[in-house]
Amino acid sequence: MHSEIRVGLLGYGIAGAVFHAPLIAATPGLALTSVVTSDPAKRERLRRDHPGTAALDSAGQLFAAGEHDLVVVATPNRTHVELATAALEHGLPVVVDKPFAPSSARARELAALAQARGLPLSVFQNRRWDGDFRTVRKLVEGGDLGRVLRFESRFDRWVPTPKQGWRERAGAEEAGGVLFDLGAHLVDQALDLFGPVRSVYAEVSRLRPGVQVDDDFFVALHHVSGVRSHLWSSSLAAQRGARFRVLGDQAAYVKHGLDGQEAALKNGVRPGAPDWGQEPEDRWGTLGVEGSTRQVETERGAYETFYRGMVAAIRDGAPVPVAPAEAVAALEIIEAARLSADCGRVVELDVTP
Repeated sequence: MHSEIRVGLLGYGIAGAVFHAPLIAATPGLALTSVVTSDPAKRERLRRDHPGTAALDSAGQLFAAGEHDLVVVATPNRTHVELATAALEHGLPVVVDKPFAPSSARARELAALAQARGLPLSVFQNRRWDGDFRTVRKLVEGGDLGRVLRFESRFDRWVPTPKQGWRERAGAEEAGGVLFDLGAHLVDQALDLFGPVRSVYAEVSRLRPGVQVDDDFFVALHHVSGVRSHLWSSSLAAQRGARFRVLGDQAAYVKHGLDGQEAALKNGVRPGAPDWGQEPEDRWGTLGVEGSTRQVETERGAYETFYRGMVAAIRDGAPVPVAPAEAVAALEIIEAARLSADCGRVVELDVTP
């Protein structure tokens, strides 16, 4: 392997251009060697954003070059498994953008292939490193809330007119809709904090005229640990609720607003900037009991942690930052949520060790 891990990025849409490419380029030990995109406008953007990075026409061209040490799949959801499989079969470690796969069954197959080949495989769940979520984790693990009773997490948007694009396409293989999109983050965060789930109840809807996929959901999870997670997302939220509301038997934590790293990346700010991941004081959340609360400084956001973890996994054999099994578990929750919404009942899960 070369002194730097040579990365081939598949796709240069929002995921590739806004998230993966900047974070790869900012990570010591990684080199953004090539990007696969045949779109002329995206190629021009790549030339401006990352001079010297090669633009390739196809994944096949990337694999044939034999000049990469890591492949990142940031293409439409329906292609994730196919492209990740091809990369693994070429002996390359892989990062797959969320959702990992359109079904838990296909995700398990992909995870099994990586294990059989002895190759690192991870899923880009960047919002584990949102500053507000890192703050919630610190408070939960530090006992500031007492025993956590309910975890409320909400990710709303105001998009009254459906956008054109693959995320709005029907069909199970497309893995479209807000439950697969933002729901993948919310479910992953709940599982990461509170562990396995014994039952799922959900309401999943299509609210906007003419929409082909779900654009609104509520999912209730009952964790084996006893915590209940209530998760929401809507594309028709003209006013947003609290991003987090965590209730304990000693205190509650309430936080409004979204982590600022995505907006910073869109504006050209990169990890290492003096204010990277830092949230202004007027957006900090509050901790305590009604009538006796205090502001809690938001932990710094740290999306760069993911790719640093990939360097350690490839170089030193460390665990990948997000294990495939964790992504499989999240997909099982999403599938249970769809079943619950379809049949109007709570779905019990097998939690046998």
